[in-house]
Amino acid sequence: MVMVVYVLYLVGLAIGITSIIGVILAHLRMRDSTGWMHSHYRWQIRTFWFALLWSVIGLALAAVLVGVPILIGVCIWIIYRCVRGLMLWSDQKPTPIGDA
Repeated sequence: MVMVVYVLYLVGLAIGITSIIGVILAHLRMRDSTGWMHSHYRWQIRTFWFALLWSVIGLALAAVLVGVPILIGVCIWIIYRCVRGLMLWSDQKPTPIGDA
């Protein structure tokens, strides 16, 4: 399920609803997970909420053009987090503890 959530987040860059489905799945699965799998669900949940926060800030500032670089940065950050997470997941390694 970890891989599914990462893919939903990546697809969510084009179709936003899949990110919402992904964070719901991550919240539900995190309860029953332990060890390195738990770290991935935590990573995914934090990725969603921080991306949402910065997307709202970026959209609010888009009228004055300051928000556009913020929104581009959010997209790049999501891609980075998903690719890094997938690489760690495929090696059965946990995500970094304490990373935003």
